[in-house]
Amino acid sequence: MIEWITSTGLTDFRDAEAWMEARVAAILDGSAPECVWLVEHPPLYSAGTSAKDADLTDPNRFDVFQTKRGGQYTYHGPGQRVAYVMLDVGARGRDVRKFVLDLEAWVIATLDQFNITGEIREGRVGVWVTRPDKPQNIQGQPAEDKIAAIGIRLRKWVSFHGISINVEPNLTHFDGIVPCGISEHGVTSLVDLGLPVTMADVDVALRTSFADIFGEAPTSP
Repeated sequence: MIEWITSTGLTDFRDAEAWMEARVAAILDGSAPECVWLVEHPPLYSAGTSAKDADLTDPNRFDVFQTKRGGQYTYHGPGQRVAYVMLDVGARGRDVRKFVLDLEAWVIATLDQFNITGEIREGRVGVWVTRPDKPQNIQGQPAEDKIAAIGIRLRKWVSFHGISINVEPNLTHFDGIVPCGISEHGVTSLVDLGLPVTMADVDVALRTSFADIFGEAPTSP
């Protein structure tokens, strides 16, 4: 079975990394099951392995953490649900691309429970929503905002880091970075889209949608 853990309050980012490291080691040696850990962080910026210095536009605004997850700069903070996934990708087919697509599908299925249509875009990791209420871009296409980010790391085919969904963060906090290296689109949240959704509501939706995408814990060969 997959263990679900929900932390209250704000979790220090380095403490979270250390905890995930220990849990991945325990999964690898068979002393602990797979795990999904739901947290919130204090305001911070984290840099993935593809982060570009120029995309950190306000380096003194919040603490900045270098990480070994994939991706570029992202923001974490109160009002954003971070779901860290420590799953055995090796037992799930050893297909990293499919695993990322499954994470995106998990977010999309979660948003669907609130009647929000999340979409993926070629060349852009994460989940997006179209904004017909905003002006079109210079190409005459509908505006799009990012509502969820994805960044993972693998160790011996066990994953850590994971996804983040904007529930009700302070969206101005994203202004200190170019989120995920994409400047031509904005960011949004469930509350920004007009939904009076709580963190607890999102947690229920995440857990309900998870089984549809990932099923039960697989049996390792």
